[in-house]
Amino acid sequence: MHLLLSGIVGSTAYGLAHAGSDVDRLGLFAAPTEDLHGLHRPAESQVSTRPDRTLHEAAKWCRLALSGNPTVMELVWLPGELYEVRTPLGDELIGLRGALLSAHAVRNAYLGYATQQFRKLRSRDHGVLSDETRRRSAKHARHLVRLTEQAVELHRTGRLTIRLADPERVRELGERVVDDPSAGERIIARAQAALDGPGVLPQSPDEASVEAWLRRVRAFHYTREPIGA
Repeated sequence: MHLLLSGIVGSTAYGLAHAGSDVDRLGLFAAPTEDLHGLHRPAESQVSTRPDRTLHEAAKWCRLALSGNPTVMELVWLPGELYEVRTPLGDELIGLRGALLSAHAVRNAYLGYATQQFRKLRSRDHGVLSDETRRRSAKHARHLVRLTEQAVELHRTGRLTIRLADPERVRELGERVVDDPSAGERIIARAQAALDGPGVLPQSPDEASVEAWLRRVRAFHYTREPIGA
């Protein structure tokens, strides 16, 4: 495994971490190119809990990013100090982050994830909330707020800000949504209206540039063994 890019994501990156928060890490790696030609392909993801780290093989990471996956997309938009591993090929990918974006994928993925968070929040009985239920509901609500605002930012500017400008505002909004779930519906509706308006994202991502990068990764990590060795 050749680690190309890795960094700290999640609540620490957003500025929402508290004393008991986990530190989540995300990265991408290149499988040895020769391993891709055998009967059994190498695992495309590696997940561990100690530490909390998810690594995706380069091709899988690219497919997820091209589909607009908000979680994997964070990796190429992190503040510089949150990267723990950066290689030249990883830096190339950061330089290609705009090529991964498309209007359709951003809308579907970000609003889709935000709606999932809202459904999780609504699935709980909010008559009398236990401390744990409220904590989980507030977390879903914060994700809803963050995802909708990131979707609108991407749509309007073609850029993604990971570190929240005002984490306390997001916390307060999250609590408001827990107390009044209809506020979550209004947040999603406003985001949908914004995404219906003028934006800068292309209708399709630049797959050719991403494919060219992936081929450079394969070429770099290929070692030709002599026949009969």
